[in-house]
Amino acid sequence: MTIKSLSKISLVLAALATLSACGNTIRGIGQDAANTVNATEAAGRDVARAAQ
Repeated sequence: MTIKSLSKISLVLAALATLSACGNTIRGIGQDAANTVNATEAAGRDVARAAQ
């Protein structure tokens, strides 16, 4: 293998690693948003029960 081909392979592997990290981050943001919605709904139910 030449230096040129090793450089190309390294560049592709680095790009794939970066893209996979972004995918995990986006998935985590989605989970955090869902958890926030669930917590807000639960707090609203607690307030409604307390007001009765």
